Amino acid sequence: MTENQTWVTELILLGFPLGPKTQMFLFGLFSLFYAFTLLGNGAILGLICLDPRLHTPMYFFLSHLAVVDMSYASNNVPKMLANLTFLYMAFAHTECLLLVAMSYDRYVAICHPLQYAVIMSRRVCTILAAASWACGSLLALVHLVLILRLPFCGPHEVNHFFCEILSVLKLACADTRLNQVVIFAASVFILVGPLCWVLVSYTRILLAILRIQSGEGRRKAFSTCSSHLCVVGLFFGSAIVMYMAPQSRHPEEQQKILSLFYSLFNPMLNPLIYSLRNAEVKGALHRVLWKKRSRWRDGGTP
Repeated sequence: MTENQTWVTELILLGFPLGPKTQMFLFGLFSLFYAFTLLGNGAILGLICLDPRLHTPMYFFLSHLAVVDMSYASNNVPKMLANLTFLYMAFAHTECLLLVAMSYDRYVAICHPLQYAVIMSRRVCTILAAASWACGSLLALVHLVLILRLPFCGPHEVNHFFCEILSVLKLACADTRLNQVVIFAASVFILVGPLCWVLVSYTRILLAILRIQSGEGRRKAFSTCSSHLCVVGLFFGSAIVMYMAPQSRHPEEQQKILSLFYSLFNPMLNPLIYSLRNAEVKGALHRVLWKKRSRWRDGGTP
């Protein structure tokens, strides 16, 4: 490399090459989605903290998922490449592992109900949550170290609406095969492995549900599991297609649409699919609102 070669120190996000009216429409739509993401996940997190009846392993993991989703959505438009590479990938990896921990919680609750309190103790839940955060951050740090070693001396326009790692690698003026191998290996570890674990867990859950004699018990179990499977399918499906399918089959514009599912839509849909339709969460919301109403009424009386 010559000494007088100019290195790129700033990147420009191209976003979607659309007309001004369409861009304004998408700006309003995505802003609305982001607001719903913060409100929905914030409401879930607040209810879990305020209502002692929701202090169970299932909602313990759900509170961590809410924190991840709010942070995930808030870091998709970073101002610095290093911030994105670390935080964005850290939150993505952590969400994968938290979804696995939640599937294990459902497996124990349905297949081993009498031992649930012993197996899913507070210590076990804390270890699983801490391991998810630690592994997610460690894997993101590996990506960060590998991408920061690369020189960027050519085009400085990222054909994406945020600094997605595959789009950034295309701008490097050096061999990126090591980065590609690490990304694929990390995808196998963080996507395929956990997805297989989830499928095994839910296969055993399904067999356990089919042995339930009560129709009401079956309906309740299916309702809980179907919600989690919807979240898992949306997140893992779009991420696997994005990072493990041959890139030639997915043009850049299609990749941007796929990334919307796991970076914007999923954080917004998680509280709707997995929590707000849950009877326990609705009951907690009713109790919190009724308590506040009673305090306001008592405070207003002489």
